[in-house]
Amino acid sequence: MIALLTGKIAYKAPDYVILDVNGVGYHVFIPFSTYYALPAEGGAATLQIHTSVKEDAINLYGFRTLQEKELFQLLIGVSGVGPKLANGILSNSEPAELADSLVNGNLARLSAIPGIGKKTAERLVLELKEKMKKLGMAHPAPGGAALPAKQEVREDVLSALINLGYKESVVQKALAELKVPEDTTVEALLKQALKILMK
Repeated sequence: MIALLTGKIAYKAPDYVILDVNGVGYHVFIPFSTYYALPAEGGAATLQIHTSVKEDAINLYGFRTLQEKELFQLLIGVSGVGPKLANGILSNSEPAELADSLVNGNLARLSAIPGIGKKTAERLVLELKEKMKKLGMAHPAPGGAALPAKQEVREDVLSALINLGYKESVVQKALAELKVPEDTTVEALLKQALKILMK
């Protein structure tokens, strides 16, 4: 069971990275909160790993901090929440913000996340409220290196949000509302788009 990987980032996308560990490339799914904190391609990174084993696949989910990994594991412990949805929840909400929503029973905020209906939101609050209080979530570290501003920045954000469960038309509308500066980064554009989508 893989629990930790340290290597060089061979490829970086908003929803996954290829981590080169001594010549072996590991495909690791990541939430946006981890993506924001990673260095640029070629940089060294250590990821806390959760290994998800299914009959037809073995998937790796990576996190910059042990707290993020613990939160992910708490989420998948809730009935009806699998690794993909848990990863999506972390992508839609910073760990500290998610913890606040769970502790305060903010069902509207939780229900706005793709894949989570009112019943799932209620179940999350019921099962995780007390655990969140004990976990004591810290605010995540600031983002890593900026990427050059190109049309591919917008395309990367569009692709990542569609993979997260948002409809393409809805994402396109959100991106159209944003004034995108020439020097924007994927990280910055993701955060702005999510603010609109989560309203």
